[in-house]
Amino acid sequence: MPNPIICPDFLPPELALDLADGRRWLTPCGNGQMVWHEWGAPDRPVLVLVHGGSGSWTHWLRNIAPLRDAGWRVLVPDLPGFGDSYWPEDCVDTDQIPPYLHQGLQHLAPQGQVRVVGFSFGGMTSALWLKEYPQDAQQLILVGAPGMGIKAPERVPLKGWRHLHTDAQRDAIHRHNLMALMLQHPESLDSMTLDLHRANVQRDRMTRRRLSGTPIVADALPHLQMPVSAIYGEHDALYACRMPEVKTLMAQLAPHWVGWHTVPGSGHWVQYEAAQAFNDLLLKVLR
Repeated sequence: MPNPIICPDFLPPELALDLADGRRWLTPCGNGQMVWHEWGAPDRPVLVLVHGGSGSWTHWLRNIAPLRDAGWRVLVPDLPGFGDSYWPEDCVDTDQIPPYLHQGLQHLAPQGQVRVVGFSFGGMTSALWLKEYPQDAQQLILVGAPGMGIKAPERVPLKGWRHLHTDAQRDAIHRHNLMALMLQHPESLDSMTLDLHRANVQRDRMTRRRLSGTPIVADALPHLQMPVSAIYGEHDALYACRMPEVKTLMAQLAPHWVGWHTVPGSGHWVQYEAAQAFNDLLLKVLR
């Protein structure tokens, strides 16, 4: 039986209330449990949202309610090693995660129509998941996914924070990293965004993952047997100045390619920074 959803205490009251009907499920994960969050009626078609690196289900805070209200049963896991989920010792990067997603989905949605939307690290993970378990989903939508073997001209200038001694020092680095990678506009970085990011990175235990810099998604795309689409923010820092190459390569590699979509004026964390435009676009792609 599920438990009630646990919302972070820093959410605005109206957002917390909108998400309060969620349910929290536990599925096997090595010697521990993987945490899933669910909204919507059990008889609806299933939409799985897979969060990014150093994240949790809260990467999708601004998308869950609109998708639920549009008629979807929304399932959002905390991946192993992130959020509230257990971290198995043998799970050190994205390529070890698919069996846990498959096993969890068999518990929560063993039958019925399933679509998967993967953001960033979650996009890599989703591509590997559906390559290994093609029966699990009928559609894949990649959002800001790395792993295409194409790099921006300059490396994203992220900074370490775990060695710092004060909250103020750490928060300064969190702000820097959010603007360097995740967001395009300074006004997008409000107090809730900082609180959300801080809570997520503090629970990231899979800190030595390295596969995002390889062509791991590009290698998986030719094996995917379902329709594949992509949504990227116009200014995604992962592929600065090289977005047309990524678009062309995806279309060449995916045998059931549907299309590429860009959200104007937004950065890497497109579903958060440009939530309304992203939600409208995602619903069109799902249709």
